[in-house]
Amino acid sequence: MVSGLQWWFSSMCTAFCITFFSFTLLFSLFSLLIFVLRLKVACDCEICQAYLTSSWTKEFHNLCDWFTHLLQQSATGTIHIHVLGNTITANPENVEHILKTRFENYPKGKPFAAILGDLLGKGIFNVDGDSWKFQRKMASLELGSTSIRRHAFDIVNSEIQSRLLPLLSSVSREQRVLDLQDVFRRFSFDNICKFSFGLDPGCLELSLPVSEFAEAFDLASKLSAQRALASSPLIWKLKRALNLGTEKQLKQAIKMVDALAQETINQRREKGFSDSNDLLSRFMGTINDDKYLRDIVVSFLLAGRDTVASGLTSFFWLLSQHPEVESAIREELKRVVKGSSDDRNQQFATFDQLRDMHYLHAALSESLRLFPPIQLDSKFAFEDDILPDSTFVRKGTRVTYHPYAMGRMERVWGPDCLEYKPDRWLKNGRYVPESLFKYPVFQAGKRVCLGKEMALVEMKCVVLAIISRFNIRVLNPNQAPRFAPGLTANVRGGLPILVLENEKIHDLF
Repeated sequence: MVSGLQWWFSSMCTAFCITFFSFTLLFSLFSLLIFVLRLKVACDCEICQAYLTSSWTKEFHNLCDWFTHLLQQSATGTIHIHVLGNTITANPENVEHILKTRFENYPKGKPFAAILGDLLGKGIFNVDGDSWKFQRKMASLELGSTSIRRHAFDIVNSEIQSRLLPLLSSVSREQRVLDLQDVFRRFSFDNICKFSFGLDPGCLELSLPVSEFAEAFDLASKLSAQRALASSPLIWKLKRALNLGTEKQLKQAIKMVDALAQETINQRREKGFSDSNDLLSRFMGTINDDKYLRDIVVSFLLAGRDTVASGLTSFFWLLSQHPEVESAIREELKRVVKGSSDDRNQQFATFDQLRDMHYLHAALSESLRLFPPIQLDSKFAFEDDILPDSTFVRKGTRVTYHPYAMGRMERVWGPDCLEYKPDRWLKNGRYVPESLFKYPVFQAGKRVCLGKEMALVEMKCVVLAIISRFNIRVLNPNQAPRFAPGLTANVRGGLPILVLENEKIHDLF
């Protein structure tokens, strides 16, 4: 009897192994067949061939730079990547048409929801219709008030004084290299958790502890974005069904994100949320579905952490090449703070004083023009349409507007578009905004970013705190950023720096 069971078990194991490896082999052959068919049959135009063979990497380090090159060459500022079914535009008139004039015809769409659905679920960035309107209305009511913005300002300054400045001082004394991008990601993660959930993860403690949640979120973001780059959605969907490769990694990362998001919800529920000011508590007063709350938690993290960190990283890289801009910001800070009636020992600009710092606002806007945290954004056409530049858009087509490329278009920003010039935003010393359809860094139209002002305040506070006390020396200032795949622009290898304390700067205040 025992011998028979052993024989049966051995036979089953053998059959399973044969089936598994046969399935894996067939899947690999099938994927190869799809690639070959697309390479040879689906489209043999130069652009599609360059995309499929990755030959564009011989000349460009970043995919966005290649897209920018193609858009610059296009007479209309619009191109079509046939194998991706993607119409990409850097034409402001088209952007206004997509985000405002025919907003209802360009929702996120089911294909986009599928790509990011495992990570973002039904969060505000991944839904349309009533669900989007509900979350938008709730967030708008909270983020639009001056009291909430001042509350966010206080949280940011607390993190700066208690963690960011002590960390930079410690690094300065030890004269060791620090990854500034990692610091900004930790800083913004702490802030968004405090503001949105009323919880402090302590990522910016002096020991720079490892955060499993943050690492899992980063990996899930990166792998979800890679889905959009696949030559066919069938490839990643099959890999997901078979739990193979990157899809297996993505599943494991999202499982950890889910567990920690649920822990965040449970902790907030245990502490009570009826009299709390954080955003999660406000939503919990209306929503009882934990899965829905989880999706909202993840969306808050994506909006408040990665975008701010990305924007600050690019800004300090640009600042390393333009010391005159850094000096101008210091002079403005000195003038605004010294000219106030506040305490003479004040070392931080107040919430109201930030509004008077027009050059700082211009310097950040110019940085975001060249290096937007969200380099491109896609919608899907609900029905056939014609864009203002006469481009025909077939129903179901993915339509992408490209803020990164738009900041580098001579026809949009003039012959000096590739130069970092904060003065282009100033008129008689005062900041003058541009049309959001020309500058869709924070989107535009009905989906314009609700957290725009809070993000800018956070960035301004960090910039002023750092440059008023330290000299930041980027180790490779002449090496242009190379971006890793992801939902936001993250620099490969980070931003290695040295931190130097500057006593002369202290004397200014």
